[in-house]
Amino acid sequence: MAASDPNLSSDPPAEGQPAVLSAPALRQRLEEEINRAARHGTSLSCLLVTIGNLDELSREHGSDLPEQALAYVAAALQRQLRRFDRIGRPSDRELLVVLPGADGPRGEIVARRALDRLRTIKVEVEGARWPLRISVGLAAWHEDLSGEDLVAHTRVAAQRGVGPDASSGIETASPPALGRPGPS
Repeated sequence: MAASDPNLSSDPPAEGQPAVLSAPALRQRLEEEINRAARHGTSLSCLLVTIGNLDELSREHGSDLPEQALAYVAAALQRQLRRFDRIGRPSDRELLVVLPGADGPRGEIVARRALDRLRTIKVEVEGARWPLRISVGLAAWHEDLSGEDLVAHTRVAAQRGVGPDASSGIETASPPALGRPGPS
């Protein structure tokens, strides 16, 4: 997505970032990372980024705007990641980041940094700017989890990351929860 898109405002995404993986490519990459972590005894975390107001944006401003917002969020998110971290779209409404070598605390650092960055993005429609309701779920892999299970745990955590007042935040798949950093 071009940085000059009139519907989105924030810093432009960096050129040359790795492509966002499709759902099948993401599943394959996640399984590869799980196998590597199991073989070498290393850690692995995943974080799931959701935008809580995509349906509202679609209803009010057209079906193209949510897709553009997701693409822009993905590009902005990539700037917060290491070169070997991978981002993909497990569904039409989510972004999943695979963090090889990141245990729970390291994953939390990445999640907080990403959330701080993503909360600055606003959608601009007809002169009005609307914040995106970003939620981040974080889960660390352990030997009993398949790739599917790991993604499911991040989804549950991301759903818990949205406060009753629609504020966005970060939640982990297991206690202690990271809490919500306040409204965006």
